[in-house]
Amino acid sequence: MESKKLSYEGYNLVWEDDFDGDSLNRDDWNVELHEPLWVNEEWQKYIDSDENIYVKDSILHLQPVRVGKKDEAGSYTSGRVNTIHKHDFIYGIFEARLKIPRGKGYLPAFWLLADEEVHPWPICGEIDIMEIHGSDTVKNYGTIHYGLPHEQNQGIFELENGDFAEEFHDFALEWLPGKLLFYVDGILYHEITDWYSGEEDGTMYPGKAPFDHEFHIILNLAVGNNWAGYPDGSTSFENAFEIDYVRVYQK
Repeated sequence: MESKKLSYEGYNLVWEDDFDGDSLNRDDWNVELHEPLWVNEEWQKYIDSDENIYVKDSILHLQPVRVGKKDEAGSYTSGRVNTIHKHDFIYGIFEARLKIPRGKGYLPAFWLLADEEVHPWPICGEIDIMEIHGSDTVKNYGTIHYGLPHEQNQGIFELENGDFAEEFHDFALEWLPGKLLFYVDGILYHEITDWYSGEEDGTMYPGKAPFDHEFHIILNLAVGNNWAGYPDGSTSFENAFEIDYVRVYQK
């Protein structure tokens, strides 16, 4: 059976960034600042630096930089950017063309999140369109997080040919009321239609929430974490997480 392909029929391009300037457009993007171990036992410090976040040849680079001699928390800096309060969306196709860095401990991500000040995590919901371990660069994870208690649903796409660290690939989410469709290079590999919203008392409410309100876009490169592992002597810091473009389509 032929795989279902992503269709743009009925959609219009409503926002894009092709990174054609000489630096990150701060009218579109915010730079996040976070200390090591902030989440997921990550070792990097997210800073606002031209070493970590720069545009070259119409490509946004999120570059890991080693600043310490030992492999430990605080020995690395990296970049994390988002569109909160500048470009927030509900429903549509969210797409990015990406190339990831190879190396143990890397976890680049392209994902959507709601305003956590309004809806605390995980009640707010989270949609991870692209997460790839730098030590396994042929496998992409598409995941949602939701509910209280926290629950998740994850699909995996594995390349038959090529390598996410060797060439650019397209990653997309089609977000519809009550349905989330995940694509790599235009091919559907995971569909989710079942989730719930939760309350602190453990009450669960099946329905469209929490994926029924505005989310913003996040791009980041974690260096060392409790899922993809941690850097060691084999990890190279020469390659960056490269973003060719980000596009949003809506009906």
